Amino acid sequence: VPLGVFWSIFLGLIWLHLLEVPDPAVVPHYQAGVVAFGLSAIIELLGEPCWVLAQAHLFVRLKVIAESLSVVSKCILTVTLVILYPQWGLYIFALAQLLYATVLVMCYITYFVMFLGSPEATKKSFPVSRVKALLPNFVEDETFVNWKEARLTWSFFKQSFLKQILTEGERYVMTFLNVLNFGDQGVYDIVNNLGSLVARFIFLPIEESFYVFFAKVLERGKAVKDQKQDDVAMAANVLESLLKLVLLIGLTITVFGYAYSQLALDIYGGSMLSSGTGPDLLRCYSLYVLFLAVNGVTECFTSALMCKEEVDRYNFVMLALSFIFLCISYFLTHWQGSIGFILANCFNMGIRIAHSIHYIYGYFKESTYRPLAGLLPSPFLVLVYIISGVITGFSEVFFCCDKGWLARLIHISVGALCFAVTVVTMFCTETKLIHFVRSQ
Repeated sequence: VPLGVFWSIFLGLIWLHLLEVPDPAVVPHYQAGVVAFGLSAIIELLGEPCWVLAQAHLFVRLKVIAESLSVVSKCILTVTLVILYPQWGLYIFALAQLLYATVLVMCYITYFVMFLGSPEATKKSFPVSRVKALLPNFVEDETFVNWKEARLTWSFFKQSFLKQILTEGERYVMTFLNVLNFGDQGVYDIVNNLGSLVARFIFLPIEESFYVFFAKVLERGKAVKDQKQDDVAMAANVLESLLKLVLLIGLTITVFGYAYSQLALDIYGGSMLSSGTGPDLLRCYSLYVLFLAVNGVTECFTSALMCKEEVDRYNFVMLALSFIFLCISYFLTHWQGSIGFILANCFNMGIRIAHSIHYIYGYFKESTYRPLAGLLPSPFLVLVYIISGVITGFSEVFFCCDKGWLARLIHISVGALCFAVTVVTMFCTETKLIHFVRSQ
């Protein structure tokens, strides 16, 4: 929390005094927005111990309820204030963000205040008995710093910092180098938010939950032959099914996203979004979702199993990759505009996937399990995807999006039919995956 306060003040001053500030007539209350977002970050940090405890003990329902309540509260307040007081500008989003952080933290704190010391916690032999134990304290007969854990924590901090650059790097390039004007940034943000809905609601929960699963089932830093073979078999089967699941979701979004990006933006924001670079941006983002899907699962497995030395080596790889990514983002944006950011992200994710696949292959090389087979869909299903992509592509040319609502409905019907055929083919060819989804 003290570090959070320091960084919020330091970065807030940079955003207010060193970076370009929008015209107050166009974007009012910018300064208040910067302060409010910094404050919301500090509030979220207050609930971090509870969040970590919930993650470590697989309190999935608590996480779902807390995040759902906070997101719903934020959305309701945003919509209400936008309708009633549109002149408030950034005040609206600042207040909504503060409400989100407050509700999220209060959900976690309230739950643990009620749970700790209860009969249920005693029955589960929960390692923490009082809320006070979650606060910083000195433990007798222990050194002030456990240096082994501190070094591992430092390694993960460096990795998280580099991943932040790789994940949000284009925003820093936009902000610090002014390669796009505020209007283009707005269109990019809308497309980015729409495109990342699937990543946030499907891939991120899968990645977070199964990171904990793999870390619990397999022991970090141990070779596969030194692990319990039943656990290795379970982890390999789950990894293979997960890879197949996210690959098929990603392929479906890529194939159908290409032909329906313009229609989606037209319905969502009208001709302002569907007539410019928006559709091409969303098409590229549909491809990027496929990279995000595969990277999420492969990286969550490698992060759960790598020892400190491997994490440190990976940090060097990510440091080089961060520099390359930022350079590519800058040059591709000058060449292709905002689409360059997404192409740079695809490159970045491709390299990270290659590293994770190399690690997984090496990890299971001495066993009989080949979980990377999950990245090979049925040839017949691939053929159906190709045919669906061609049909929906022609449908877009003939029926979308300036030929009236009847033509749009025909275009939607063609897509629905192709999607239904694809799903039926999935059920017929990927029986092992269907069984995994039904049972888990």
